[in-house]
Order: sequence, then structure tokens, then C-alpha cells
Amino acid sequence: MNDCDSPLWQAQGIRGRNRKASFRRLVRSPGGLAGFVIVVVVLAVAILAPWVSPYDPAKQNITQRLLPPAWMDGGSTDHLLGTDTLGRDLLSRVIHGSRVSLFIGVVAASISALVGVSLGLLAGYARGHVDAVISRMCDMQQAIPFLVLAIAVAAMLGPGLVNLILVLVVTTWVTFFRVVRGESLSVREEQYVWAARSIGSSDLRIMARHVLPNVMASIIVVGTLLIANMIIFEASLSFLGLGVPSSIPTWGRIVSDGREYVDTEWWIALFPGLAILVTVIGVNLLGDWLREVLDPKGVGA
Repeated sequence: MNDCDSPLWQAQGIRGRNRKASFRRLVRSPGGLAGFVIVVVVLAVAILAPWVSPYDPAKQNITQRLLPPAWMDGGSTDHLLGTDTLGRDLLSRVIHGSRVSLFIGVVAASISALVGVSLGLLAGYARGHVDAVISRMCDMQQAIPFLVLAIAVAAMLGPGLVNLILVLVVTTWVTFFRVVRGESLSVREEQYVWAARSIGSSDLRIMARHVLPNVMASIIVVGTLLIANMIIFEASLSFLGLGVPSSIPTWGRIVSDGREYVDTEWWIALFPGLAILVTVIGVNLLGDWLREVLDPKGVGA
């Protein structure tokens, strides 16, 4: 048999064609392409923050406090977006704030996915009493408004990066649980799952090798969209003073610093707010494109 006709070569060819088809759909989708570009730019800025930031974000200069952006009267090209109440360069703070906000969003979404997916697989595959107990836990948490629960947990644990991530995980794992549980209930009845049981495969192996790969597309889409929600949640808690310590610049904290000066020094709150807006829109657009690509029902649409 020719090597090019082997199953390995055929599988590699299929994966290559799928990647090319996905790339073509990305180029043809204005929203998906815009979201991809935004996410890549924000990630690049966050990674390169120490090198692209013109100043130390914590450096204070009272003689330069409340300078307007460079294009306004009284502005300076040394501070393109102006300065805050302590004379700190706003552009540098927004750039460094992207690192914390994205880090919290990605880490919190990842841990939330680990918890929610694990419990969703267990409940959907095992069913019975296991499903009932975990589902009732989920219902109890969803009965409490997110912001109320997050504020209560954050107030008990206190401000801090680890505590903030824990708050976000505790309040968002149910999103993954609901999606994975629903799909696992359907996948467990497929013929290939019954065939795996008939040859003696353990439940853990079946969940890992057969159920999880078939719900992975939904997990990726939900995870992408949840990162955007995490960024908003972090900004909300930081705005209320329940996020990370005030010495660490985050977009929510910078907006909070400028809330008392909106009528006069509006740029302090505007630019970090725009950063949140653009990033969340970009992540949501990318998530919508991923849903379109990974949803088999939408491929032919």
C-alpha cells in the first residue's frame, strides 16, 4: 500500500484541509476577523507591557497631575493619554492594567472550566443521585444573584489576586456545568459509548476518551465567551474596591480612580473603560466565530 494512502496520511490531510477551511471562514467573517485582530493586539500589548509602556505605572509626579491628553490644550506629548490625580501616566497604567485583567480572566475561566466540566461530566454520565445532588448545588448557587454572592465572598476573603480568582470561579463554574451536563446526557447514549462499555472500558476511561472529546467544542466556545465576562466581573469588583489591592493597576481600579472626576478630568475613566469595551467586544466576536466553526450544524449554513 502506498504510504500516502495510509490512515495516518489521510488523517493529516483531513486536519490540514479543516485548518485551511477554518482560516478561509475567518477571513470571510468580518466580525470573526475583527475579534481575532483585537484579541491578538491586546494579548501582544499585555505580554510586551514592560517594553512598550513609556513609564512605570506606579510612578507618581504631583507636578504633572491631571494633565489632559496630548491633543488637548495643556496636554503634553510626554503623556499621550494624560495623567491621573497622582501624576501617574495613564497610558502606562492602561497598558499594565491589561496584563492583570487578562490574566485574571484567563486563569479564572480555566479553573472554572476545570471544576464545571468535571462535575458536568460526572453528573451527566452517572445520572441518578449523583446528578441530583450536584444539580441541586448548582440551583442553590444560581438562586443567589451573581454580584451579591461575589461581594459577599470577596468581603469575607478580602482583596487579593488569588481571592479574586477564587470569587470568580465560585460564581461561574455553573455555566460550564450546565452545558457539559446537558451534552453528556446525550452523548452517553451513543452507540460508540455502549460499545466501549461492552468491551469492559471503565467509566472514567469512557468519560475521558469518548464523552469529553465530543463536548469539547462547546467547552471552547463557552470558555472564550466567559473570559469576556470574567474581565467585566473583575472590573466590577475592582471598581467597588473588592478586587486586587489598589497598588496593582487594573482597568476596573483605574475607572474607579476617575469616577469622582468624570465631569472635569474625564479621560481618567474614559480610556480604561474603552479598553474594557474593545477587549470584551473582541473576545465576544471571536467566540461567536468559534461557535460558528465548531458547531457542525452551522458549517453548511
